[in-house]
Amino acid sequence: MTASDDGLLYAPATERNRGPILAVLQRVLPAAGTVLEIASGTGEHAVFFAPRLKPRFWLPSDPDSRARESIAAWRDYLPSENLYPPIDIDVREPVWRVETEGIAGGNSPPITAIVAINMIHISPWEATLGLVAGAGRILPSGGILYLYGAFKNGGRHTAPSNAAFDEMLRSQNPEWGVRDLQEVVEIAAQQNLTLAETVEMPANNFSVIFKRLSG
Repeated sequence: MTASDDGLLYAPATERNRGPILAVLQRVLPAAGTVLEIASGTGEHAVFFAPRLKPRFWLPSDPDSRARESIAAWRDYLPSENLYPPIDIDVREPVWRVETEGIAGGNSPPITAIVAINMIHISPWEATLGLVAGAGRILPSGGILYLYGAFKNGGRHTAPSNAAFDEMLRSQNPEWGVRDLQEVVEIAAQQNLTLAETVEMPANNFSVIFKRLSG
């Protein structure tokens, strides 16, 4: 990640993966409502997706103040009327800010989808549990939880590069690491979220799409 003098942070992977991710989002997201992005990071995804996903609204969030500053700077640099200012959400909290304060704007469309890109492997497992629990609380019937990143399948890495990536992550923080897809599916089911689709993506990544069941 690099930074500029105007407060913009840059992540090289964003420019590489944003096109393929957009193609999936355009197909699987509900046609209307607000998309809540968890762990928005630099903000580059937010400013790219928001204008291309109208009439949906995009709500970025990040628990890191430096990231929120970058998101706000990107929003000023590439404004879009359907892109909200970033908010502070730590998914490990039992109640998220959007649940207590609502969405900026008062009459804003409800959250119909939650997106987390390259998050669950660069955070403790508790963050994945919190993310899924929050999706279970917030999403309406038919709402979408979209995850993107590297995953193990049946306890095995899908490519040697992912095994090396996993080892590197765990060397930085033993609580990080590439997650097993089946384990994520199991905890999602406990929150009334069913696996709708997995899509193979470039660089041995996956788009994983969950749908909120009724009830």
